[in-house]
Amino acid sequence: MNLGMDKITKLPNKQKIALLIVLLLAVGAALFFFLIQPKYNELKKLEGKLTGLQEEVQKNRILAAKLPILEKEYQQLKIELAAALTELPNQKEIPALLTSVTDEGKKAGLDFLVFRPLGEQPKEFYAAVPVDIAVSGTFSSVGNFFAAVGNLPRIMNISDVKFSDIKSSGTQTSLKVNCRATTFRFLEQKEQKNDKKRKK
Repeated sequence: MNLGMDKITKLPNKQKIALLIVLLLAVGAALFFFLIQPKYNELKKLEGKLTGLQEEVQKNRILAAKLPILEKEYQQLKIELAAALTELPNQKEIPALLTSVTDEGKKAGLDFLVFRPLGEQPKEFYAAVPVDIAVSGTFSSVGNFFAAVGNLPRIMNISDVKFSDIKSSGTQTSLKVNCRATTFRFLEQKEQKNDKKRKK
């Protein structure tokens, strides 16, 4: 070791400076590649993660700001769903509903020729309950009947309306009407599951 140092001390100053510069560059390169560069790469990764987290925090802040509005909308939808469900009779109410349809027809002055409930038609979460109806009476009685059915507290659609045997006598027109009245009922979860099994 001393021999090396002796040789170095005997070198001219220019060579000593050049040797010192080479030594410093070697130490600097070693420090850069083994210490600074890994830390720099780690810093870049952490900066990328930080940016991602900041974006996520910003998105969550926006969602948090919307939360009261969304909760209000959710409560409103619950109220609307409850109101809609009151318009769908359950299975026990169907006979009473059908009776009220015939009562409205009789009040309007119609004679029932046909009142034939058809089989239920299950859908996704409700079932359609159609009834074929044939009535006879005056044109105004038919109009009053349809209006009364439309004002029932439960949903009742009238479709496939066909007029026949139209006769005029004086100021009144009598006719026969064939139509289909359809109400709907909400299927309970058990019924929905059974319907899905049947479809499979």
